[in-house]
Amino acid sequence: MIKPLRKAVLPVAGLGTRFLPATKAMPKEMLPVVDKPLIQYAIDEARAAGIDQFCLITGRGKDSLIDYFDVAFELETTLRERNKIEALEALAPTSIEAGALSAVRQQEPLGLGHAIWCARSFIGDDPFAILLPDDIVKSDVPCLKQLVDAYNQTGGNVVAVTEVPREHTNRYGILKTGKDDGKLVEVAGLVEKPKPEEAPSNLSIIGRYILTADVMPHLAKLERGAGGEVQLTDAMAKVIGQVPFHGLRYEGRRFDCGNKIGFLEAQIAFSIDRPDLGSAVREFLKTYTGEI
Repeated sequence: MIKPLRKAVLPVAGLGTRFLPATKAMPKEMLPVVDKPLIQYAIDEARAAGIDQFCLITGRGKDSLIDYFDVAFELETTLRERNKIEALEALAPTSIEAGALSAVRQQEPLGLGHAIWCARSFIGDDPFAILLPDDIVKSDVPCLKQLVDAYNQTGGNVVAVTEVPREHTNRYGILKTGKDDGKLVEVAGLVEKPKPEEAPSNLSIIGRYILTADVMPHLAKLERGAGGEVQLTDAMAKVIGQVPFHGLRYEGRRFDCGNKIGFLEAQIAFSIDRPDLGSAVREFLKTYTGEI
């Protein structure tokens, strides 16, 4: 029997050094794409996939991420008194039901695998999703919902995958592939950040995962891998053959908001599609780039 997916873990402990000085006094995950912070996109996507329990893996100076999802009584009261209905509606998704949001500290930057291990009490024996807020996927069906649909068919572990230029394999976790129907591919092996000449494929994992708790005993060993960090990829590799494991070629376009170009591209892509902004954005872009 396949356990229903109810939990999501969001690792948000990073320092955001690529966006200094903006991130000197605010978490990178609070940087907005148009008018929503990165963390809100991730939570919205998780909710659309049926998730109702959330755990943030935070670090020092990141309490504003927790505050963001609290109820802002004073603000909401003022908006009601001023009959600012649209503003109140915009605030609604920023509140998470009492008891549904947990937060734990990753006290040392020891890698993604270590961050997930920090959430072990929240995860327990249940399947769980991981969403890396740096990745935003623009799609008709939310990316995690696509993974959930696949998980409900296959069980086990399901990760979102996409093809990357072979010269970039040393930036990602790369799949060694088994059976492949063009959309769902069996994972026969995983390698973290292999050199291009050593990569078993160019099929890369992006920041969306559904995993079973079988990975947790391997993470608990806190074994160091690539870069001297505890790698989630290494733990996932050790359960291959024990539980079903698939990569899903998701439908949609991914924006890597962990770097400035991807972040700026996301601003344009999301604003152009907004009925209230699209025409104006297209018009001002002509000023800088000519006709589009």
